[in-house]
Amino acid sequence: MKTPLILIGFFLFGLTAVCVAQDTLRLDLRQAEQLFLTENYTLLAQKYETEQAKAEVITARLFDNPEISHENLLYNHETKRLLETSMATGQFNTEIAQLIKLAGKRNKNIQLANAGVKLSEYAYFDLMRSLRYQLRSTFYKAYYARQSASLYQQQVESLQQLLQSSEAQLKMGNTALKDVMRIKSLVYSLKAEYTALLNEIEDLESELKLMTNIKANTPLHLILLETDVQPDIVKPYSLLIDSARSNRADLQLAKANLNYAEKNLSLQKAMAIPDIELSLSYDLKGNYPEKYTGIGIKMPIPLFNRNQGEIKKARIAIEAGNAGIRQQEAILENEVFNSYQTALRTKNLYQEIDIDFAGNFEKLVTEVTKNFKSRNISLIEFLDFYDSYKENTLQLNTLKYELMNAREEINYVTGSSIFK
Repeated sequence: MKTPLILIGFFLFGLTAVCVAQDTLRLDLRQAEQLFLTENYTLLAQKYETEQAKAEVITARLFDNPEISHENLLYNHETKRLLETSMATGQFNTEIAQLIKLAGKRNKNIQLANAGVKLSEYAYFDLMRSLRYQLRSTFYKAYYARQSASLYQQQVESLQQLLQSSEAQLKMGNTALKDVMRIKSLVYSLKAEYTALLNEIEDLESELKLMTNIKANTPLHLILLETDVQPDIVKPYSLLIDSARSNRADLQLAKANLNYAEKNLSLQKAMAIPDIELSLSYDLKGNYPEKYTGIGIKMPIPLFNRNQGEIKKARIAIEAGNAGIRQQEAILENEVFNSYQTALRTKNLYQEIDIDFAGNFEKLVTEVTKNFKSRNISLIEFLDFYDSYKENTLQLNTLKYELMNAREEINYVTGSSIFK
Protein backbone atom coordinates (compact mmCIF):
# COMPACT_ATOMS: atom_id res chain seq x y z
CA MET A 1 0.00 0.00 0.00
CA LYS A 2 2.84 2.42 0.69
CA THR A 3 4.24 2.31 -2.86
CA PRO A 4 1.01 3.45 -4.61
CA LEU A 5 0.54 6.20 -2.01
CA ILE A 6 4.07 7.44 -2.58
CA LEU A 7 3.52 7.45 -6.36
CA ILE A 8 0.24 9.34 -5.96
CA GLY A 9 2.00 11.85 -3.72
CA PHE A 10 4.72 12.44 -6.32
CA PHE A 11 2.09 12.81 -9.04
CA LEU A 12 0.14 15.43 -7.07
CA PHE A 13 3.35 17.28 -6.25
CA GLY A 14 4.30 17.34 -9.93
CA LEU A 15 0.83 18.50 -10.92
CA THR A 16 1.02 21.33 -8.39
CA ALA A 17 4.43 22.35 -9.70
CA VAL A 18 3.09 22.45 -13.27
CA CYS A 19 0.16 24.64 -12.18
CA VAL A 20 2.49 27.05 -10.41
CA ALA A 21 4.73 27.17 -13.47
CA GLN A 22 1.73 27.88 -15.69
CA ASP A 23 0.61 30.71 -13.41
CA THR A 24 4.02 32.37 -13.67
CA LEU A 25 4.29 34.69 -16.66
CA ARG A 26 7.60 34.48 -18.50
CA LEU A 27 8.22 37.97 -19.83
CA ASP A 28 11.06 39.32 -21.93
CA LEU A 29 11.62 42.96 -22.79
CA ARG A 30 10.07 42.75 -26.27
CA GLN A 31 6.88 41.21 -24.91
CA ALA A 32 6.69 43.81 -22.14
CA GLU A 33 7.08 46.62 -24.65
CA GLN A 34 4.37 45.21 -26.90
CA LEU A 35 1.96 45.00 -23.97
CA PHE A 36 2.91 48.54 -22.99
CA LEU A 37 2.11 49.92 -26.46
CA THR A 38 -1.32 48.30 -26.59
CA GLU A 39 -2.45 48.19 -22.95
CA ASN A 40 -0.95 51.18 -21.10
CA TYR A 41 -3.81 53.34 -19.85
CA THR A 42 -1.83 56.58 -19.71
CA LEU A 43 -0.74 56.12 -23.32
CA LEU A 44 -4.27 55.24 -24.39
CA ALA A 45 -5.63 58.37 -22.67
CA GLN A 46 -3.19 60.57 -24.58
CA LYS A 47 -4.14 58.79 -27.80
CA TYR A 48 -7.80 59.62 -27.15
CA GLU A 49 -6.81 63.28 -26.77
CA THR A 50 -5.23 63.10 -30.23
CA GLU A 51 -8.48 61.71 -31.62
CA GLN A 52 -10.37 64.55 -29.96
CA ALA A 53 -8.01 67.05 -31.61
CA LYS A 54 -8.74 65.45 -34.98
CA ALA A 55 -12.46 65.90 -34.29
CA GLU A 56 -11.76 69.63 -33.87
CA VAL A 57 -10.62 69.68 -37.52
CA ILE A 58 -14.00 68.27 -38.55
CA THR A 59 -15.72 71.02 -36.58
CA ALA A 60 -13.53 73.71 -38.16
CA ARG A 61 -14.42 72.51 -41.67
CA LEU A 62 -18.17 72.91 -41.10
CA PHE A 63 -20.02 75.95 -42.41
CA ASP A 64 -22.34 77.98 -40.21
CA ASN A 65 -25.96 76.90 -40.32
CA PRO A 66 -28.52 79.21 -41.90
CA GLU A 67 -31.04 80.75 -39.52
CA ILE A 68 -34.76 80.97 -40.17
CA SER A 69 -37.27 83.10 -38.29
CA HIS A 70 -41.05 83.35 -38.57
CA GLU A 71 -43.51 85.73 -36.98
CA ASN A 72 -47.27 85.17 -37.16
CA LEU A 73 -50.35 87.05 -36.04
CA LEU A 74 -51.23 85.45 -32.72
CA TYR A 75 -54.84 86.62 -32.26
CA ASN A 76 -57.11 88.69 -34.46
CA HIS A 77 -59.49 90.55 -32.12
CA GLU A 78 -61.75 91.46 -35.01
CA THR A 79 -62.35 87.93 -36.26
CA LYS A 80 -61.73 86.34 -32.86
CA ARG A 81 -59.36 83.80 -34.45
CA LEU A 82 -55.85 82.56 -33.61
CA LEU A 83 -52.86 82.30 -35.97
CA GLU A 84 -54.56 83.57 -39.11
CA THR A 85 -52.43 83.49 -42.28
CA SER A 86 -55.01 84.39 -44.94
CA MET A 87 -54.60 87.50 -47.10
CA ALA A 88 -57.92 88.84 -45.96
CA THR A 89 -57.58 88.71 -42.18
CA GLY A 90 -54.09 87.25 -41.38
CA GLN A 91 -50.49 88.44 -41.20
CA PHE A 92 -47.02 86.80 -41.00
CA ASN A 93 -43.43 87.43 -42.03
CA THR A 94 -40.62 84.93 -42.58
CA GLU A 95 -36.87 85.46 -42.90
CA ILE A 96 -33.89 83.24 -43.66
CA ALA A 97 -30.33 84.44 -43.01
CA GLN A 98 -26.82 83.09 -43.62
CA LEU A 99 -23.60 84.28 -41.96
CA ILE A 100 -20.71 84.75 -44.40
CA LYS A 101 -17.27 84.72 -42.78
CA LEU A 102 -14.71 87.01 -44.38
CA ALA A 103 -10.90 87.25 -44.31
CA GLY A 104 -10.48 83.49 -44.66
CA LYS A 105 -11.60 82.79 -41.09
CA ARG A 106 -12.79 79.28 -41.94
CA ASN A 107 -9.51 78.24 -43.55
CA LYS A 108 -7.54 79.80 -40.72
CA ASN A 109 -9.64 77.87 -38.20
CA ILE A 110 -8.92 74.67 -40.11
CA GLN A 111 -5.18 75.44 -40.08
CA LEU A 112 -5.32 76.14 -36.34
CA ALA A 113 -7.16 72.87 -35.70
CA ASN A 114 -4.56 70.95 -37.74
CA ALA A 115 -1.83 72.63 -35.69
CA GLY A 116 -3.66 71.42 -32.59
CA VAL A 117 -3.56 67.85 -33.94
CA LYS A 118 0.22 68.15 -34.32
CA LEU A 119 0.46 69.32 -30.72
CA SER A 120 -1.47 66.28 -29.50
CA GLU A 121 0.56 63.90 -31.66
CA TYR A 122 3.92 65.22 -30.42
CA ALA A 123 2.61 65.14 -26.84
CA TYR A 124 1.71 61.47 -27.42
CA PHE A 125 5.16 60.66 -28.82
CA ASP A 126 6.91 62.50 -25.99
CA LEU A 127 4.81 60.65 -23.42
CA MET A 128 5.65 57.37 -25.16
CA ARG A 129 9.35 58.27 -25.07
CA SER A 130 9.25 58.92 -21.32
CA LEU A 131 7.12 55.89 -20.44
CA ARG A 132 9.17 53.56 -22.65
CA TYR A 133 12.36 54.63 -20.88
CA GLN A 134 10.65 54.10 -17.53
CA LEU A 135 9.44 50.65 -18.62
CA ARG A 136 12.79 49.43 -19.91
CA SER A 137 14.77 50.89 -17.02
CA THR A 138 12.38 49.29 -14.51
CA PHE A 139 12.59 45.96 -16.35
CA TYR A 140 16.41 45.91 -16.17
CA LYS A 141 16.42 47.00 -12.54
CA ALA A 142 13.93 44.31 -11.55
CA TYR A 143 15.84 41.65 -13.51
CA TYR A 144 19.21 42.36 -11.88
CA ALA A 145 17.56 42.77 -8.49
CA ARG A 146 16.26 39.22 -8.96
CA GLN A 147 19.82 38.07 -9.67
CA SER A 148 20.96 39.69 -6.43
CA ALA A 149 18.02 38.09 -4.60
CA SER A 150 19.18 34.66 -5.80
CA LEU A 151 22.59 35.37 -4.24
CA TYR A 152 20.97 36.29 -0.93
CA GLN A 153 18.85 33.16 -1.02
CA GLN A 154 21.89 30.95 -1.65
CA GLN A 155 23.90 32.63 1.10
CA VAL A 156 21.08 32.44 3.64
CA GLU A 157 20.54 28.73 2.92
CA SER A 158 24.28 28.01 3.07
CA LEU A 159 24.82 29.92 6.32
CA GLN A 160 21.76 28.34 7.91
CA GLN A 161 23.30 24.93 7.24
CA LEU A 162 26.57 26.19 8.71
CA LEU A 163 24.68 27.56 11.72
CA GLN A 164 22.98 24.21 12.34
CA SER A 165 26.32 22.44 12.10
CA SER A 166 27.96 24.98 14.43
CA GLU A 167 25.16 24.68 16.99
CA ALA A 168 25.62 20.91 16.96
CA GLN A 169 29.37 21.39 17.47
CA LEU A 170 28.61 23.84 20.32
CA LYS A 171 26.60 21.17 22.14
CA MET A 172 29.55 18.82 21.82
CA GLY A 173 31.91 21.52 23.07
CA ASN A 174 33.88 21.70 19.83
CA THR A 175 33.23 25.38 19.07
CA ALA A 176 32.85 28.63 20.97
CA LEU A 177 29.51 30.35 21.66
CA LYS A 178 30.80 33.64 20.25
CA ASP A 179 31.43 31.97 16.89
CA VAL A 180 27.89 30.61 16.79
CA MET A 181 26.49 34.02 17.70
CA ARG A 182 28.55 35.67 14.98
CA ILE A 183 27.18 33.27 12.36
CA LYS A 184 23.64 33.73 13.69
CA SER A 185 24.02 37.52 13.54
CA LEU A 186 25.17 37.33 9.92
CA VAL A 187 22.18 35.11 9.05
CA TYR A 188 19.76 37.63 10.58
CA SER A 189 21.48 40.49 8.78
CA LEU A 190 21.31 38.68 5.42
CA LYS A 191 17.64 37.84 5.96
CA ALA A 192 16.84 41.49 6.67
CA GLU A 193 18.69 42.63 3.52
CA TYR A 194 17.03 39.85 1.53
CA THR A 195 13.56 40.90 2.74
CA ALA A 196 14.23 44.54 1.89
CA LEU A 197 15.39 43.52 -1.59
CA LEU A 198 12.28 41.38 -2.12
CA ASN A 199 10.12 44.36 -1.15
CA GLU A 200 11.98 46.50 -3.69
CA ILE A 201 11.52 43.82 -6.36
CA GLU A 202 7.80 43.67 -5.54
CA ASP A 203 7.53 47.44 -6.05
CA LEU A 204 9.43 47.26 -9.37
CA GLU A 205 7.35 44.37 -10.69
CA SER A 206 4.17 46.11 -9.54
CA GLU A 207 5.22 49.12 -11.63
CA LEU A 208 5.84 46.83 -14.62
CA LYS A 209 2.43 45.23 -14.23
CA LEU A 210 0.75 48.61 -14.04
CA MET A 211 2.53 49.84 -17.17
CA THR A 212 1.68 46.68 -19.14
CA ASN A 213 -1.79 46.06 -17.66
CA ILE A 214 -0.83 42.65 -16.26
CA LYS A 215 -2.98 41.40 -13.37
CA ALA A 216 -1.53 42.32 -9.99
CA ASN A 217 -1.48 38.73 -8.68
CA THR A 218 0.44 37.34 -11.68
CA PRO A 219 3.93 36.12 -10.73
CA LEU A 220 6.59 37.33 -13.18
CA HIS A 221 9.69 35.59 -14.42
CA LEU A 222 11.72 38.21 -16.25
CA ILE A 223 13.96 37.04 -19.09
CA LEU A 224 16.90 38.96 -20.50
CA LEU A 225 17.80 37.77 -23.99
CA GLU A 226 21.40 37.67 -25.15
CA THR A 227 20.52 40.10 -27.95
CA ASP A 228 19.52 42.65 -25.30
CA VAL A 229 22.95 42.66 -23.68
CA GLN A 230 25.31 44.86 -25.68
CA PRO A 231 28.41 46.13 -23.87
CA ASP A 232 29.14 48.57 -26.71
CA ILE A 233 26.99 51.48 -25.54
CA VAL A 234 28.98 54.44 -26.86
CA LYS A 235 28.23 56.11 -30.18
CA PRO A 236 29.83 59.27 -31.63
CA TYR A 237 28.58 62.38 -29.86
CA SER A 238 27.80 64.11 -33.16
CA LEU A 239 25.51 61.21 -34.09
CA LEU A 240 23.69 61.47 -30.77
CA ILE A 241 23.13 65.23 -30.91
CA ASP A 242 21.96 65.13 -34.53
CA SER A 243 19.58 62.29 -33.74
CA ALA A 244 18.19 64.19 -30.77
CA ARG A 245 17.57 67.35 -32.80
CA SER A 246 15.77 65.33 -35.45
CA ASN A 247 13.78 62.94 -33.26
CA ARG A 248 13.14 64.44 -29.84
CA ALA A 249 9.37 64.75 -29.55
CA ASP A 250 9.60 67.44 -26.86
CA LEU A 251 11.62 69.67 -29.21
CA GLN A 252 9.10 69.04 -31.99
CA LEU A 253 6.35 69.81 -29.49
CA ALA A 254 7.96 73.18 -28.71
CA LYS A 255 8.14 73.95 -32.43
CA ALA A 256 4.52 72.86 -32.84
CA ASN A 257 3.57 75.23 -30.03
CA LEU A 258 5.20 78.08 -31.92
CA ASN A 259 3.43 77.08 -35.13
CA TYR A 260 0.13 76.96 -33.23
CA ALA A 261 0.75 80.45 -31.86
CA GLU A 262 1.50 81.76 -35.35
CA LYS A 263 -1.68 80.22 -36.77
CA ASN A 264 -3.64 81.69 -33.87
CA LEU A 265 -2.23 85.18 -34.52
CA SER A 266 -3.29 84.92 -38.15
CA LEU A 267 -6.78 83.90 -37.05
CA GLN A 268 -7.06 86.65 -34.44
CA LYS A 269 -6.10 89.29 -37.01
CA ALA A 270 -8.81 87.93 -39.29
CA MET A 271 -11.30 88.06 -36.41
CA ALA A 272 -10.83 91.83 -36.34
CA ILE A 273 -12.55 91.99 -39.75
CA PRO A 274 -16.35 91.76 -39.28
CA ASP A 275 -18.45 89.11 -40.94
CA ILE A 276 -21.60 89.87 -42.94
CA GLU A 277 -25.01 88.31 -42.69
CA LEU A 278 -27.22 88.03 -45.78
CA SER A 279 -30.97 87.59 -45.37
CA LEU A 280 -34.05 87.02 -47.48
CA SER A 281 -37.47 87.95 -46.07
CA TYR A 282 -41.15 87.69 -46.99
CA ASP A 283 -43.93 89.76 -45.39
CA LEU A 284 -47.58 89.07 -46.16
CA LYS A 285 -48.95 92.60 -45.74
CA GLY A 286 -47.00 94.32 -42.97
CA ASN A 287 -44.86 96.23 -45.47
CA TYR A 288 -45.36 98.11 -48.68
CA PRO A 289 -46.26 96.66 -51.01
CA GLU A 290 -48.25 93.70 -49.76
CA LYS A 291 -46.59 90.32 -50.22
CA TYR A 292 -43.30 92.11 -49.66
CA THR A 293 -40.06 90.28 -50.56
CA GLY A 294 -36.80 91.79 -49.37
CA ILE A 295 -33.09 91.10 -49.23
CA GLY A 296 -30.91 92.38 -46.40
CA ILE A 297 -27.31 92.62 -45.27
CA LYS A 298 -26.00 93.08 -41.73
CA MET A 299 -22.46 93.80 -40.59
CA PRO A 300 -21.06 95.13 -37.29
CA ILE A 301 -18.96 98.31 -37.47
CA PRO A 302 -15.46 97.68 -36.03
CA LEU A 303 -15.37 100.97 -34.20
CA PHE A 304 -14.43 99.98 -30.64
CA ASN A 305 -13.71 96.23 -30.62
CA ARG A 306 -11.11 95.26 -33.18
CA ASN A 307 -9.97 92.17 -31.24
CA GLN A 308 -6.95 94.07 -29.92
CA GLY A 309 -6.60 91.96 -26.74
CA GLU A 310 -6.59 88.56 -28.46
CA ILE A 311 -4.13 89.79 -31.08
CA LYS A 312 -1.75 90.96 -28.35
CA LYS A 313 -2.09 87.63 -26.51
CA ALA A 314 -1.29 85.76 -29.72
CA ARG A 315 1.84 87.86 -30.29
CA ILE A 316 3.00 87.22 -26.73
CA ALA A 317 2.41 83.50 -27.27
CA ILE A 318 4.75 83.61 -30.28
CA GLU A 319 7.48 85.23 -28.18
CA ALA A 320 6.94 82.58 -25.50
CA GLY A 321 7.09 79.86 -28.18
CA ASN A 322 10.45 81.09 -29.44
CA ALA A 323 11.79 81.17 -25.89
CA GLY A 324 10.43 77.65 -25.32
CA ILE A 325 12.31 76.32 -28.36
CA ARG A 326 15.58 77.88 -27.18
CA GLN A 327 15.07 76.42 -23.72
CA GLN A 328 14.25 72.97 -25.12
CA GLU A 329 17.35 73.02 -27.31
CA ALA A 330 19.49 73.86 -24.27
CA ILE A 331 17.87 71.04 -22.26
CA LEU A 332 18.44 68.65 -25.17
CA GLU A 333 22.13 69.48 -25.50
CA ASN A 334 22.77 69.16 -21.77
CA GLU A 335 20.90 65.85 -21.49
CA VAL A 336 22.68 64.33 -24.48
CA PHE A 337 26.12 65.43 -23.25
CA ASN A 338 25.43 64.16 -19.73
CA SER A 339 24.17 60.78 -20.98
CA TYR A 340 27.15 60.49 -23.33
CA GLN A 341 29.60 61.08 -20.47
CA THR A 342 27.74 58.64 -18.21
CA ALA A 343 27.82 55.98 -20.93
CA LEU A 344 31.58 56.49 -21.40
CA ARG A 345 32.31 56.10 -17.69
CA THR A 346 30.05 53.07 -17.35
CA LYS A 347 31.56 51.37 -20.38
CA ASN A 348 35.12 52.00 -19.19
CA LEU A 349 34.35 50.59 -15.75
CA TYR A 350 32.63 47.53 -17.22
CA GLN A 351 35.56 46.82 -19.53
CA GLU A 352 37.92 46.78 -16.57
CA ILE A 353 36.10 43.79 -15.10
CA ASP A 354 37.40 40.34 -15.90
CA ILE A 355 34.63 38.44 -17.72
CA ASP A 356 35.55 35.32 -15.68
CA PHE A 357 35.38 37.27 -12.41
CA ALA A 358 32.03 35.90 -11.24
CA GLY A 359 32.83 32.27 -12.05
CA ASN A 360 36.28 32.42 -10.47
CA PHE A 361 34.90 34.09 -7.38
CA GLU A 362 32.26 31.38 -6.95
CA LYS A 363 34.92 28.66 -7.20
CA LEU A 364 37.01 30.52 -4.65
CA VAL A 365 34.07 30.73 -2.26
CA THR A 366 33.59 26.98 -2.54
CA GLU A 367 37.25 26.41 -1.70
CA VAL A 368 37.15 28.84 1.21
CA THR A 369 34.07 27.09 2.61
CA LYS A 370 35.86 23.75 2.43
CA ASN A 371 38.91 25.22 4.16
CA PHE A 372 36.77 26.67 6.90
CA LYS A 373 35.04 23.36 7.54
CA SER A 374 38.51 21.77 7.68
CA ARG A 375 39.50 24.54 10.15
CA ASN A 376 42.31 25.74 7.86
CA ILE A 377 41.01 29.34 8.17
CA SER A 378 39.35 31.17 11.04
CA LEU A 379 35.68 32.09 11.28
CA ILE A 380 36.50 35.79 10.95
CA GLU A 381 38.43 35.18 7.73
CA PHE A 382 35.63 33.02 6.40
CA LEU A 383 32.88 35.55 7.19
CA ASP A 384 34.91 38.45 5.83
CA PHE A 385 35.44 36.61 2.58
CA TYR A 386 31.77 35.65 2.46
CA ASP A 387 30.78 39.30 2.90
CA SER A 388 33.31 40.34 0.26
CA TYR A 389 31.80 37.81 -2.16
CA LYS A 390 28.32 39.20 -1.53
CA GLU A 391 29.38 42.84 -1.98
CA ASN A 392 31.31 42.14 -5.16
CA THR A 393 28.44 40.19 -6.70
CA LEU A 394 25.93 42.91 -5.79
CA GLN A 395 28.22 45.58 -7.26
CA LEU A 396 28.58 43.54 -10.45
CA ASN A 397 24.79 43.24 -10.79
CA THR A 398 24.45 46.99 -10.15
CA LEU A 399 27.07 47.72 -12.81
CA LYS A 400 25.29 45.48 -15.31
CA TYR A 401 22.07 47.36 -14.63
CA GLU A 402 23.81 50.71 -15.03
CA LEU A 403 25.28 49.52 -18.32
CA MET A 404 21.85 48.60 -19.68
CA ASN A 405 20.27 51.73 -18.24
CA ALA A 406 22.95 53.88 -19.93
CA ARG A 407 21.81 52.42 -23.27
CA GLU A 408 18.20 53.25 -22.52
CA GLU A 409 19.08 56.74 -21.37
CA ILE A 410 20.82 57.39 -24.70
CA ASN A 411 17.69 56.18 -26.49
CA TYR A 412 15.64 58.47 -24.26
CA VAL A 413 17.69 61.64 -24.73
CA THR A 414 18.01 61.13 -28.50
CA GLY A 415 14.35 60.21 -28.94
CA SER A 416 15.34 57.25 -31.14
CA SER A 417 16.13 53.54 -30.96
CA ILE A 418 19.89 53.65 -31.33
CA PHE A 419 20.00 50.57 -29.09
CA LYS A 420 17.18 48.14 -29.75
